[in-house]
Amino acid sequence: MKSATGGALRHVLTHLLTPLLMCVGMGLAYLGAFAHPSPHELPVAVVGSGPGAQALARTIADKAGDDLAVRTVADRAQAEDQLRHQDIFGAFVPGGKTPELLVASAGSDTTAAVVQKVFTPVAARQGAPLKVTDVAPPTKDDPTGQGVFFLLVALSIGSYASVAVIGGAGAVLPMRVRALLAAATSLVVSVIGVALAGPVFHLVDHGLGGLWGMAWLYSAGVLLIGTGLHTFLKRWTTLGMMVLFVMLNFTSSGGIFRPELQNGFFAPLHDVWNGAAFVEGTRSLAYFDGIDLGGHVWTLALWLVAGLAVTALAWAVEARRPAGTGTVTTASAEEELEEAVGV
Repeated sequence: MKSATGGALRHVLTHLLTPLLMCVGMGLAYLGAFAHPSPHELPVAVVGSGPGAQALARTIADKAGDDLAVRTVADRAQAEDQLRHQDIFGAFVPGGKTPELLVASAGSDTTAAVVQKVFTPVAARQGAPLKVTDVAPPTKDDPTGQGVFFLLVALSIGSYASVAVIGGAGAVLPMRVRALLAAATSLVVSVIGVALAGPVFHLVDHGLGGLWGMAWLYSAGVLLIGTGLHTFLKRWTTLGMMVLFVMLNFTSSGGIFRPELQNGFFAPLHDVWNGAAFVEGTRSLAYFDGIDLGGHVWTLALWLVAGLAVTALAWAVEARRPAGTGTVTTASAEEELEEAVGV
């Protein structure tokens, strides 16, 4: 009786390791990425080509230090163009009775707020209130522009939670069947995502076909990577997926803070991670006339290729195993699905 109790206790403690590691990982990731946002070489501009504009830019740069990367642009049109290309995140138009700050909050509401805090004192020193003009605002149904981030969260949960079902309950199925299930599930997840973003919550009011394509690329990449990894990680797959597509993915996506407001660990991930590619691609499609959209789509496509490669490797490994090796019992499959509640 005692041995049975001891065995059951060890079994529970072993399975408790997964949520405890999730707790540590989520704390390190979210607090590390979001706890102390501050600008790092944040690109801004002063509009004007004369000595006055250049002197003001130098003064702002000297006071800001490494926080800002200050440049001058010749005129308002050039400033707006650079804002839409997200080469800069704020453009200060000095002079006159009302100094003006140009921002593009659809690219990042939090970044626009930081830029406004930077230039409000500059306008005050000129003895005038600061007028803020948003050249690329988000839709009225998503005033902060962060709905795209929460759409990413929904797509991600639908994708990597499905991995637990396909890998656990479907472990007895051949890999080719599991891969087809993953592809079909990604199609359903992407359609749900587009429905939520379009007719349900009106986060995106045009380009829904392009949004569906990016949602499918994203979801298919996540599902295929997870389906392939399950062959190697088994019940640790949920933890591995959370590391890849929550801890590192959400934090580097730019949905809350752009990389210019993050530290040196998370900021570089923004250029290569699939969540960032989806968020920035959706912003480009919805608000910035498709500028740089191709690069984000290519990033999503490369993650899909990675998923195909991992699945193919798992297929080859499973094909070499003797018949019956690696068979998952009903009990272990149920345990794995229960652990996936942690997502």
